[in-house]
Amino acid sequence: MGRVHAEIDDDLGAFLRDQHVFFVASAPLAGEGHINLSPKGLDTFSVLGPREVAYLDLAGSGAETLAHLRENARIVFMFCAFEGRPRIVRLHGRGRVIEPHEPEFAALAKRFPARVGTRSVVCARVERISDSCGYGVPLLEYRGTRDQLELWAERKGEDGLRRYVDANNLTSIDGLPAARSRA
Repeated sequence: MGRVHAEIDDDLGAFLRDQHVFFVASAPLAGEGHINLSPKGLDTFSVLGPREVAYLDLAGSGAETLAHLRENARIVFMFCAFEGRPRIVRLHGRGRVIEPHEPEFAALAKRFPARVGTRSVVCARVERISDSCGYGVPLLEYRGTRDQLELWAERKGEDGLRRYVDANNLTSIDGLPAARSRA
């Protein structure tokens, strides 16, 4: 039922881009540390190449993925077909965080719709690409995107977002370094 792919080809890339939501999981090295699983959406995913992907990281309630990537780089993406043919795709790899002050950020950010509240771009070199049946995933009807995150970021403004990130996203819940201060 499942299979491993050598790379992200056109068909697989189209499937990944067509999903309205994807999930990102990461974990610290410490056994007692917290595993993280985050849903992502808002058209923030991009296939950069046959074994490279990225997503636009938006300011929010936590920065666990950033902290885990800085510590050990391990990341897995999961995409589920909630409409159409059942399918689950997982991309296991090594990721890195590129923040706005870094030279490659501007070119990467152009691959995504402009979003207020952009904190970084997360890039991952994919080491394993697999899919499985997805027979247990329910059919769900897509009704649209939520606008609350963007409205929240707009209300905060650039200075407010900078203060928010500095107050809430510099460390993970386990105390690992996450976002970098923009003060």
